[in-house]
Amino acid sequence: MTLALRHARVRYGPLEALHGVTLAAPSAGLTILLGRNGSGRTTVLRALAGTVPLSAGSVVWDGADVTGVPAFRRARRGLCLVPERQAVFGTLTVRENLELAAEVLAPALAAYPALADLLPRRAGTLSGGEQRMLALARALLSRARVVLVDEPAQGMSPAVAARTYDLLAALPACVVLAEQRLPPALRERPGFVYELRRGTVVFSGETAEWRSRSEGAAEGRTRPERGPGRAPPPPG
Repeated sequence: MTLALRHARVRYGPLEALHGVTLAAPSAGLTILLGRNGSGRTTVLRALAGTVPLSAGSVVWDGADVTGVPAFRRARRGLCLVPERQAVFGTLTVRENLELAAEVLAPALAAYPALADLLPRRAGTLSGGEQRMLALARALLSRARVVLVDEPAQGMSPAVAARTYDLLAALPACVVLAEQRLPPALRERPGFVYELRRGTVVFSGETAEWRSRSEGAAEGRTRPERGPGRAPPPPG
């Protein structure tokens, strides 16, 4: 296991956002955190990255307790967080944003060719989908060992979103994605799923297991129900 939370609790003032969450992401491959807004999935990413402190529990990385290690030191060790908002430096150009991660920009432009024409633009003037491309392109350039992404395809066209999931799935890194629901592009890919609800883990298992479970639940909801007070027909 590369990165894990153990009995993690996080508080925002008087409110507790995580209630003893335990989960682990493998050294290479996809781990997907599912949950509605307010479920705690974003807080899990921030706790792993060190941008919010734990009130209890621990963060373990490659067998070492890094709970007290600040976020910038985790970044230096190879952890990259792409938050849902404010993921780019708006006053810098697209080129300058990318050059913060690497001098050679070719891999980023190959991943997202649309960025080539945007290089001289200020990042803050880009659309939401273009800013997501820029943030993810910078993450790809960083060659991080751990990549944490909150809603990676937000604002993207379906084609660009599908490409984004292909790129993330191909990384030789521990990749943790936070999503409201499992994207179609990932339903058939191997990976591990945690579903969170109100700050607790309510499901953990492989993608195929989650898919089978969700399809079974959907089938149960579509079955016709007998009206109230109606008895089943007699046998024969």
